[in-house]
Amino acid sequence: MSANSRLTIAAHTLAWIGLYQRQGHDVATSEQIATSANTNPVVIRRLLGELRKAGLVESRRGVGAGWSLTRELESITLLDVYDAVEPGPLFAMHRATPDQGCVVGYGIRPAMQHIYGGIEETLRAELARVTMEDVLLDVLAVPR
Repeated sequence: MSANSRLTIAAHTLAWIGLYQRQGHDVATSEQIATSANTNPVVIRRLLGELRKAGLVESRRGVGAGWSLTRELESITLLDVYDAVEPGPLFAMHRATPDQGCVVGYGIRPAMQHIYGGIEETLRAELARVTMEDVLLDVLAVPR
């Protein structure tokens, strides 16, 4: 299984737009962001669409087209970003119901749901305490 990078790419996108706007630019293009993230602009546009649905960014069409933040980085938490791009639970159960005649098959779902619930609560609490401003400040502090 490979790790999911959607939250990381979405945070990269928001931090990039935030810094770009602070440098005096009105909007950023998906191509500019994709260059920074070293990914395809289509990947960025899909994430930006989800971030727009969550009210974190807005787009401008026509001449001067691009994306901008709807709020300051200080008021966007990583939980906001996570909820925008990771709509499902952190962990999933079996696709098919395990054998209910087997002691493990019968008890695995309730046991794992209890464990996963605690992990998800902890994750959400940690993401809620970190703003995109915190992320950008950490990015800018990394020695080059």
